[in-house]
Amino acid sequence: MTKQPVSVNGVVRWKDVGQSDHSASERQEPRMIVLRHEIGEVLRDVRQRQGRTLREVSHSARVSLGYLSEVERGQKEASSELLASICAALDVPMSQMLREVSDRLAEAEGMQVPDTVPNELSEEFRREYGTSAVSAEDLPPHGRNRSVAGK
Repeated sequence: MTKQPVSVNGVVRWKDVGQSDHSASERQEPRMIVLRHEIGEVLRDVRQRQGRTLREVSHSARVSLGYLSEVERGQKEASSELLASICAALDVPMSQMLREVSDRLAEAEGMQVPDTVPNELSEEFRREYGTSAVSAEDLPPHGRNRSVAGK
């Protein structure tokens, strides 16, 4: 079995490739998804992408190095206050971190997560503002902020 790099939302992970059919059939039982593991992996990935050490982040977040390490390894369930402190130390909005966790959970559950605007909304936008409109800058002045247009 070999590992191959796979990029998901800008995060490079190593995926096992070249497994035999026997090992694939053994894994048909669904894997239990543990939220603290996914949160820990995302926090570690963010920290490593920034080239920062556990010591730097633990100091900034005012969390012990050992505890932060346990959170990253999925051994400790972090409170919302602790997650907010770690995210602030990493200068990453908690919503962005949780979005990445959500995307990973959806992938593990075998669900498709669209990263684009739904087709129906795109079509409605094109019908209302024309086929060449692709962003807010393309809208007529009255279409950008309708509540102000009447004043």
